[in-house]
Amino acid sequence: MQRLDGQRLAGQSRAGERGSGTVLAVGVLGAVLLLTAVALPLVAALAVSQSVQGATDAAALAAADTASGRVAGVPCAAAAEAARLNGASVTVCTVDGLIVSVTAVRGYLGFELGARARAGPPGAGEGPFG
Repeated sequence: MQRLDGQRLAGQSRAGERGSGTVLAVGVLGAVLLLTAVALPLVAALAVSQSVQGATDAAALAAADTASGRVAGVPCAAAAEAARLNGASVTVCTVDGLIVSVTAVRGYLGFELGARARAGPPGAGEGPFG
């Protein structure tokens, strides 16, 4: 029963509104799944990026130890091995005295994520940050 001014009486529902809550719930669930599907690879890319930075840091430290004579070997070969053990590959390795600069990359979802690192003995670099 409906009043003359178009308002419904308490306890009555319109037949056309049945199931609209289900449609709304499915729509919200779909939106959440879509956002998750987009956000998950982006968050994973951040983790891979941090992993590449760690591999590059380890490579630069290994090369610096070799360049200083602390460890026997060739600096850039030591950097390549350290990066490989950490899942990355060295693309650039330069040795300037006891300072070693390394750039390494790792592939993720068709993209190459890269990082740079520099290592050497304390006080060997120029400026306040080595």
